[in-house]
Amino acid sequence: MRQPRPSKSRRTPDEWHEGEHLLSLEEADLPAGRHAFHKEELMTFIQQETQGASPTTPVSPVPAPARRRVLRPLFVLPAAACSLAILAAGVLTLTGKGGTGDEAVAGPPLTATVGTGTSSGVTQLLDRISLASNKAPQVKVGAGQYVYVESRVGTTYEKTVDNKTTLASDGIHRRQIWNSTDGTEGWLIDPAVTPPGGEKLDRTNENGTNEPAYLNAPTYDYLATLPTDPATLLKKIYKETKGKGNNPDQQAFTTIGDLLNESLPPAELNTALFKAVAQIPGVVQVKDAVDAVGRQGVAVARLDETSGARTEWVFDPKTYTYLGERTIQVRPNGGDSGLIEPGTVLYTEAVIVRQAVDALKEVPSSAV
Repeated sequence: MRQPRPSKSRRTPDEWHEGEHLLSLEEADLPAGRHAFHKEELMTFIQQETQGASPTTPVSPVPAPARRRVLRPLFVLPAAACSLAILAAGVLTLTGKGGTGDEAVAGPPLTATVGTGTSSGVTQLLDRISLASNKAPQVKVGAGQYVYVESRVGTTYEKTVDNKTTLASDGIHRRQIWNSTDGTEGWLIDPAVTPPGGEKLDRTNENGTNEPAYLNAPTYDYLATLPTDPATLLKKIYKETKGKGNNPDQQAFTTIGDLLNESLPPAELNTALFKAVAQIPGVVQVKDAVDAVGRQGVAVARLDETSGARTEWVFDPKTYTYLGERTIQVRPNGGDSGLIEPGTVLYTEAVIVRQAVDALKEVPSSAV
């Protein structure tokens, strides 16, 4: 039987009619903790884009909510979730210049159809995902080994040159990352943000000392120390991220996404994370989401009420295997420029391989 449409007072922000509660451009901003991260990334990227221009040409980039674009040794934010299986690809629906090879090709913004978000059935979906993640084959990482994650990623960003702001993308390209279990050694190859051949990653801060792992910069070893009771885990997340992000609920959702990404969480932790997500207000399911290589899936998602962008974790609709992640603009006039319109894909990712390897920069035979 058709479910009645929830009243506005009981609907999540993702279910409001277009135009309801639109925010000013001053409010359309990134979480506070990510400004420096994205500013440095895009400053470097745009500087590369504008090489050859006059030294006096003003360049003032506006950071977009692109994720995991590492330009120097720093804390690696992970890239997403529960299984290592490579699933059959669907039809690529993203538009924009770029392919799935080893090069990042600058081009127009990435776009896709915005799926409808609904709170109906999201708890049941998360239960099925939790069960599937708990039963999935687990990859063990031994002493001295590294966690290897290969994915296809793409980012749309704003750039301003000579006071003119436009949208561009780095296209869909290959990303490879290696991390030791304690996070002290790592390597990243991402042609959009690293030199040819990649660059070293570690946990060294500006003072030259190693920073310990924490919720938004976890390591394989750190994940094994987290509580596996969903209520206890969620309480810890809210407590330790207090004051960060646009609001506590959005920051909790983002933090759990970080814990699931470019890492190998234990099966018990995976289950706890998905059960914890079900307790966060505003989480919805999107029945027609797609990852960076076009694999169709169902998503667990949450709309950032400030930026108007929705982050979606995409799962296979039959096996509930994790496919990838994307952040898509849902509301009009996004970004500081107001140019980011609904359907703009700000970040998209498809995880291809997640495995343990014996050496830094070793590529497993399962890699594509």
